[in-house]
Amino acid sequence: MTGVALAQAAETLCGCPFRLHGRDRTTGLDCIGVLAVALQMIGREVRFPSGYLLRTERYAGLPDLAAVHGFVAATGTIEPGDVLFVRPGPAQMHLLVAGSLSGCFVEAHAGLGRVVSRPGPIALPILQSWRLAREPNAQEP
Repeated sequence: MTGVALAQAAETLCGCPFRLHGRDRTTGLDCIGVLAVALQMIGREVRFPSGYLLRTERYAGLPDLAAVHGFVAATGTIEPGDVLFVRPGPAQMHLLVAGSLSGCFVEAHAGLGRVVSRPGPIALPILQSWRLAREPNAQEP
């Protein structure tokens, strides 16, 4: 599946309620939940962590987790379906999925209490970005 398919799947989640550690579009999603459900919608198996804190500075394992799920480091222009790992504030980490329309991003917004699509550009520090490139590895993260 392509990044465009991932972007379109994420966009269908707009309006779902926000819930920390949420993995269900009915009861709520957080930013990792948005990515997990969107990946499942395009036929990918997902093995994402749960039980993490809302505020943390630990993210060392994310590149390995991204690779296991078929992502590679993205460079250059942001493309539909790219996953951006950003820092919205001290000790905060957040994921956004680039939408199918150039310059739009899908995110689980705690302040608004739901999943939204918002226009860019991204003013937050982008720590890493990944692009769906292939089928995931068969090994565990």
